[in-house]
Amino acid sequence: MKYRKTVRAKFLERPNRFIARVELDGKVETVHVKNTGRCRELLLPGVTVILEKAENPNRKTGYDLVAVYKQGFGLINIDSQAPNKVAGEWLAQQDYDVIRPEYRFGNSRIDFYMEKGSERFLMEVKGCTLEVDGIGYFPDAPTERGVKHLRELAGAVGEYHCILTFVIQMDGVSEVRPNVETHPEFGTALEEAKQAGVEVLFLRCHVEEDGFEILSSPQEHIGPGVCSHGEEKELREM
Repeated sequence: MKYRKTVRAKFLERPNRFIARVELDGKVETVHVKNTGRCRELLLPGVTVILEKAENPNRKTGYDLVAVYKQGFGLINIDSQAPNKVAGEWLAQQDYDVIRPEYRFGNSRIDFYMEKGSERFLMEVKGCTLEVDGIGYFPDAPTERGVKHLRELAGAVGEYHCILTFVIQMDGVSEVRPNVETHPEFGTALEEAKQAGVEVLFLRCHVEEDGFEILSSPQEHIGPGVCSHGEEKELREM
């Protein structure tokens, strides 16, 4: 996935979920933040952020904030639309006969429906932007929607091959654990989904200022074994 035109800026403040103020070319600019999550550990005053220039010249904000350099770690993409885009690009290379995004299922839209021969698949995608000591965590804020999707996937096992995919929006991280301190219910729902037969897939990525790509191959996946509730389980490195 590539962005059209990106520039560096210095982050100043985030008045609300949707906008931020940055210093660009010596001037203060109000930009759109393409992530409504908290990102509190990332969007700190003075950090370097990456902006994509808006395609519409008449838009109120001339740029989108899409990535940030985390001190002592590196570049993290925080564009909440990017995980589905790169997951779609990756799926297109996996020899599925049918791929349908935004698939209506029950009372929700699941990110992807796929077919391969007689098999049918449902895949929900979550982007991971929270890193602690080299481990990814999700979510960074409570997500009732995420819990709902997990329970719907668990209920569909048997009729479909159900997959929860974490797109890791940074380099150097190969696993994602539920952030039970922020949202205990998500950790519980994830464990229940795994026990029901939902597969958990980690997609490692290489992130650059002008885009990012998935590095994992189709074989690099796991089923049960994602740590939750502080539990230490052996994980196969992706």
